[in-house]
Amino acid sequence: MNNALDLNAIATNIFNFFPTIGTWTTNILQFLIGLSFPLALFFFIGIIYCVERLKEIRIKEAQLHDLKVEEAYDVVDKADPNSARRWENVERLIESPNQNDWKQAIIEADVMLDNLLNKMEYRGDSVGEKLKHVEKGDFKSLDEAWEAHKVRNQIAHDGLAAALSQYEAKRVINMYKKVFEEFYFI
Repeated sequence: MNNALDLNAIATNIFNFFPTIGTWTTNILQFLIGLSFPLALFFFIGIIYCVERLKEIRIKEAQLHDLKVEEAYDVVDKADPNSARRWENVERLIESPNQNDWKQAIIEADVMLDNLLNKMEYRGDSVGEKLKHVEKGDFKSLDEAWEAHKVRNQIAHDGLAAALSQYEAKRVINMYKKVFEEFYFI
């Protein structure tokens, strides 16, 4: 019987202890919740500070490691007035209803390309030879220059027999224009 009393006493003590655990747990949770707000604010401010410092570091890295690209040629700030007048003539010819004027516009634009290449000090007997000496990185519109020059060669070799639509002529003139605008030639 003594064992039975002891078990009852132990069970009573355990049940009496649980409310104490519940109160103790509630107090700890309240303390932790009260502590979490200032900690969250502290860490939020820390994150903002780190992000701002990281931005400053990125700017300094960009200044240190950013490669400066030097032009392979001297860029002219303003177009040559003579070239601009010649280009206006090319644009007038390309708007003509006459197919021979379109061909003349392409030939004139190719002469202007030759002048540009001479100004950039590329050497060769013809525009084609000068274009062969151009590095791809120095001349973004090199492909357009080649394609336009090939059409000019076709016109020069075939003469009156070369068939050319106004759409094709304008497309070729726009390729020349892209080259000239890249180097501020017109």
